[in-house]
Amino acid sequence: MAKRERSLAGKVVVITGAAQGIGASTATALSRLGAKVVIGDLDQVLAEKTAAELGAEALPLDVTDTKGFTEFLDEVERRVGPIDVLINNAGIMPLAPLDEEDDAATRRLLEINLHAVIHGTREAVKRMRPRGTGHIVNIASMAGKAGFPGAATYCATKHAVVGLSESVHLELHGTGVLVSCVMPAVVRTELASGLGEAKFFKSVQPEDVAQAIVDALRRPKFDVFVPASLDAMGRITRLLPRRLGEGLLRALGGDKILSSATHSSARAEYESRAARSAPAVEKGADS
Repeated sequence: MAKRERSLAGKVVVITGAAQGIGASTATALSRLGAKVVIGDLDQVLAEKTAAELGAEALPLDVTDTKGFTEFLDEVERRVGPIDVLINNAGIMPLAPLDEEDDAATRRLLEINLHAVIHGTREAVKRMRPRGTGHIVNIASMAGKAGFPGAATYCATKHAVVGLSESVHLELHGTGVLVSCVMPAVVRTELASGLGEAKFFKSVQPEDVAQAIVDALRRPKFDVFVPASLDAMGRITRLLPRRLGEGLLRALGGDKILSSATHSSARAEYESRAARSAPAVEKGADS
């Protein structure tokens, strides 16, 4: 029997890092379906512009400030109501071989891509479990299922988000609170500046990811691959002996997807912005 489609009209949806990219596209898609969307982003000016275009709300949020993150969620509930959906979308992808990555970049990756997702998920569980309803969506990556040269720490954070999501999904079984883990290929946003294409690793648009998230909210499921063909590709490569799997990855150009852009001038603006994306972490490091 097909799952009954759930209505998103009137649902309070919070999306982190939603001033642009995947988050903004998801906010757009959900607003069109009647959801009450709240955008949280470090770039308050851009967040307010995006929210104004959608009739949504925008509040300042530095996901690396755990106290501030909690207060942000409290404010959402005061202004709009109990949170039905939390989408942990904020993330960065600075690229460098591991021996060229400085410790500050490592800390930013861990705090934004992992610790913030852990904190956001924990806060959502605390709010949703007592009500017996809610949906947590964690944005991971296909890099959470495989390692790619040129982005070792990024891949590590996304592997951790997949593991976190799987564990919390099991912890919440029978509570009425759902978890989905979204694993897209390369998404053509600013984060993908300078990245090329590879055979059978087709990049996608943020709107594609947004639609997959909407589908997972309407008809709940845990694994959300974008495109869906990534699931089959991953299953096949995991069945192969390591040497054959790595050989296939190289033959398809998958080993160059990220590493080819590690010193690309096309990424200079994004890399500079990513380096300024964790003020709470940097402040703590200097104190």
